[in-house]
Amino acid sequence: MTVWVLAAVLGAAFLHALWNALIKLGLSKLTSMLILTLVQGAMGCAIALTRPFPEPQVWLWLLASGVFHAAYKLFLAFAYEQGDLSRVYPIARGAAPMVVLLISALFLSDVIAVWEFAGIAILGSGILLMARGVFSSGESRKLVPLAFGSAMATAGYSLVDGLGARVSGDAVAYVGWLFTLDALFFTPICVTLRGPSVLKANRRAWMVGSVAAVASYSAYAIAVWAMTVAPIALVAALRETSILFAVLIGWLVFGERMDRQKMLAAGLIVAGVIVTRV
Repeated sequence: MTVWVLAAVLGAAFLHALWNALIKLGLSKLTSMLILTLVQGAMGCAIALTRPFPEPQVWLWLLASGVFHAAYKLFLAFAYEQGDLSRVYPIARGAAPMVVLLISALFLSDVIAVWEFAGIAILGSGILLMARGVFSSGESRKLVPLAFGSAMATAGYSLVDGLGARVSGDAVAYVGWLFTLDALFFTPICVTLRGPSVLKANRRAWMVGSVAAVASYSAYAIAVWAMTVAPIALVAALRETSILFAVLIGWLVFGERMDRQKMLAAGLIVAGVIVTRV
């Protein structure tokens, strides 16, 4: 992984934390997520239509990606209804790299050096330590299975999109179509679960959701591109540095508690990133 790819992935990590914080600001987390998805879908469709149409073999990857992304957003929105940004986010993002690493090492051709495995392990330890606080903070424990559901979906779309973008050969078109399908899948699910009222939102909600959509789209487009030029497991793990940004946002913007456990976990995350670059 080159320095430029590393910088791009870290920038994407910040954008990912930012859009999650914007979703957390919404009164209705599911409505906020739906607005993001609809705007994202419109952006994706507009961009995808400027590119050559995907080959038939690419659509299987895109359909699988749309399902995984819809599941990820659904679990995440419900988890944010139960707990803080600095608690939900670490759990939701923490388990995914471990799953991706295991599958990549066993079934894919990506070559990951010993020190990169060590860096991912350190990074994962920091993320898991960050998540432990949920059991002593008095927050609803319902957020744990919801956040883990989001993590499993994240692992799924990380692998599917990393491979799918390679099959496609056009990461820009691939991302555009996957967000289009995501909107098509996610919208009827939300309406079914919460009724037509889930679509009702004021101007401010649409503005915040639109900004979140731009941040989310940009973050994932960068990540998918990076997966085409660097090992999938390594990119997926480095993206999890977004947890550091999320904790800082939770502390400085939302006034969430910053204790020694969170500080230690943040240190492990930074150390993990450094080790992957040795």
